[in-house]
Amino acid sequence: MRARRIALAWLLSASAVVGLFGVPGVTGMRQAQAADVGDTIRLPDMTLLDGRRVDASQWAGRPVVIEFWASWCPFCALQNPRLQALYDKTRGTRLQVLTISIDRQPQDAIAYLKQRGYTFAATMDSDALRRQFGARKGLPELYVLDGHGRVVQKEVGEMLDDDVAALARYARP
Repeated sequence: MRARRIALAWLLSASAVVGLFGVPGVTGMRQAQAADVGDTIRLPDMTLLDGRRVDASQWAGRPVVIEFWASWCPFCALQNPRLQALYDKTRGTRLQVLTISIDRQPQDAIAYLKQRGYTFAATMDSDALRRQFGARKGLPELYVLDGHGRVVQKEVGEMLDDDVAALARYARP
């Protein structure tokens, strides 16, 4: 298990380096720098993995917890049940939860969500989202946007139970 974590950490680090600097000899690979606290994000219109179309205005004026994840990510597998608990606890409040899968195939993400019974909103990564959030630094990667779209918290890597539960504070008016 330790060897798998080390290999995954190396892979994510290498991916981040390639994302920032590109592959030598290949042009056009440089991605935008990752969004950070204080940046403003404009969420685009999107289609969720359950087929619902969501207009960008749905997110306006409300805090949003956004998590980038993948079905193959062991740290996401540990964090996502915590995110589901947050979603269940804050359902009906101002706080919104949106997850973004970076899987290559939507079917992989859909199967993952269904198998685990997750009901939080999920979409696939897209060019429009990458323009807003920039390159990934690791997985899971979590952002909290305030009602104006400003990043007020950013976490890269697995968050523990208490840390995810504490995100409920953003549900308060």
